This record gives sequence, C-alpha cells and structure tokens, in this order.
Amino acid sequence: MSAIDIPNDPVDVLRAVLDLERPGARTGEEIFVGRSHPMPSGRVFGGQVVAQCVVAATATVDADRAPHSLHGYFLRPGDVDEPITLAVERIHDGRSFARRRVQAYQRGEPIFSAIASFQDHDPGMEHQMPMPEVPAPEEVASAEEELGGAFALLRHNPIEARHVHGGIYLEVPDARATQASWLRIRSRLDDDPALHRAALAYMSDFTIQEPTLRANGVSWRTKGLRSASLDHAIWWHRDARADEWLLYVAESPTSRGGRGMNTGRIYTRGGELVASVAQEIMARTPAFS
Repeated sequence: MSAIDIPNDPVDVLRAVLDLERPGARTGEEIFVGRSHPMPSGRVFGGQVVAQCVVAATATVDADRAPHSLHGYFLRPGDVDEPITLAVERIHDGRSFARRRVQAYQRGEPIFSAIASFQDHDPGMEHQMPMPEVPAPEEVASAEEELGGAFALLRHNPIEARHVHGGIYLEVPDARATQASWLRIRSRLDDDPALHRAALAYMSDFTIQEPTLRANGVSWRTKGLRSASLDHAIWWHRDARADEWLLYVAESPTSRGGRGMNTGRIYTRGGELVASVAQEIMARTPAFS
C-alpha cells in the first residue's frame, strides 16, 4: 500500500486519507488502516495522522457524541509509502463523556499517540474571545500568487492558505510572534459534521509552526532549517464548515532550547470561535546553534 496518487482535485486526496479501512482484526482494540498523501520529504503530514485518529476514534462512539478535545504526541516520523494502522482503545464511557486512546503505527512501531474526548451536546455558559479585525480573504494574496508558481506542491495541497501579513515561504516580510491566515479546503465537502471536524483537525497542523519561525526571522527556505512537530492539541468549540474561509490566528509566546511554543484560535468568517490549538515544535538552524 503506497502513497495515494494525486488526482486532478487535491481535495479527493483528503477524502481518500480520511476514508479508513476496517480489516476486522479481533483484538482488545478496534483496528483501522489508512493511507497517506505524497509529501516532498517523504514524511507523513502531521495533520493527516491527527485527522485519521479523529476519524478512527469517532467511529467507536455513539453518533450523538462529538469530539471536544484531542491531545497527542508525535513519536516518530511517518513514511508516506507505508500504511498506517490505527488502534483505538475504549478507555472510558460515562454519562456525558467518552474517552478513546488512539495509537498510530507503522512497521509495528507507534508514530503518534493520542487521547480524544467526546461529549454529548449539553447547555451551559457561553462566551468567546472576539476575532481580530483583518482584511477579508479576497483582499489577501494567495500562496500561489506570492510564490509565482515556484512551488508546484502547493497546487496539490487540499488547503488554500492566504497569509494576512505575507507568507514566510521564501523570506520573512514581517518579523513578529503573531500571524493570521485565512484557510479553507479548496472544494466542497459533504455535509457530514464529523467529516468537517476531522478536516478541521487536518487543517489545524497547517501554519501553526510559523509564529515561532516568523518571530526569529526564519523562513521555510532558511538553509539548514530542521523542524518537526513534537505534540499537538486541539479543542473543538463549535461546528463549522472546513470548506469555507476560516481565520487562523496564531502566536508564539516563547522559543528556547531548539523548541518553539505556538497557540492558535480558529474563527469562522462571521467571527465564531470554532477551535483552539496548541503545539510545540522542534526548530533548529545553524544560526541559532
């Protein structure tokens, strides 16, 4: 089972990686198998395996329970040409909450380990931090427009991204510890809310590393840059369509010791806060060695 071939519509790749197989293995865990989409590094995109864990865990809970949080660690780099086995353990089923442990394996070794929590819909207190005022996505240059076709890979990315303060693909136009990006899945998805929650988890790993790099004047093209996601957490607050524009507001409160901390908030275009994200990364360059 090799990496998924890139079709004309890159969103078909997203649909394919989220369409997990159930081989029917009889163990103490429920087993799912997924494939990966190509990456230039040959390593599995972190957001992909996070989203696959969400899909696998969701398949083991009652339909009226939705995920509200996932906390996980990236343990080893994944190989896009190897299948990913996802083992789900039912660790708790309460009256309002359910928890699942999910391990993603390749070649018998774990590459990602997470616990996801699900909840019934319950009424309660409600507030949110307001969305900052930024230009509309139509007023912001797309990544393809910024790069002028320099990176063909972006044409195959199911996520369309528009950086409010300019991307850091080739250089850092504005060194700051904060950034805002408009993101959406490039074409229409089905209406299933569970699919959009998984797609949001997929998107949550895209651009979240950049505030650390931007704060230190480091672009993705910086010679000798080595980076990797160490962990990932996402909290779903409200449902939203991942194929409509979402504003990803992110910041890096600190970086030290070859690591950078990043947090983010994801809003609908109408200003609803739909998710929060936190991730620590490893980021090393010769200039900071």
